[in-house]
Amino acid sequence: MSLKSKLFATMAAVTLATTAFAQDTIAVDDAYARSSGKTAKAGAAFMMIQNAGESDDRLIGAKSDVAARVELHTHEIDDAGVAKMVHVEEGITIPAGETHMLKRGGDHVMFMGLTAPFEHGATVPVTLIFEHAGEVEIEVPVDLERQDKGGHGTHSN
Repeated sequence: MSLKSKLFATMAAVTLATTAFAQDTIAVDDAYARSSGKTAKAGAAFMMIQNAGESDDRLIGAKSDVAARVELHTHEIDDAGVAKMVHVEEGITIPAGETHMLKRGGDHVMFMGLTAPFEHGATVPVTLIFEHAGEVEIEVPVDLERQDKGGHGTHSN
């Protein structure tokens, strides 16, 4: 086996081990995406992220081909009591053994510069990037009719 073949085999094994680690520690449930309509330039995704690991992890980013930019956002209330959406550059901590909700009116994945409208019933491919677990690829269903339930707050999208 050539050095190049050995290097490729090693890289493949490391990649598979990282994927398995992510699948064993991070689980995503109840995901959905929405936008405000066919002409919307932005959309958002919400979900429950479960960390079955023994140490905290941090969601540090997300990516998808459906938008020019994908960022982690949250809502903060300013001194005047007005809610404002802000980019969470430091990421979102997912505590060990717990579930963190990305929900309307709170933490969420924001898609800016949509390349096509979000169509009800379609799916959006999203890669969540974790500090320790690495990349977790998910398919997020678009649900433009979903009402608030299960702890999801309101969102202006």
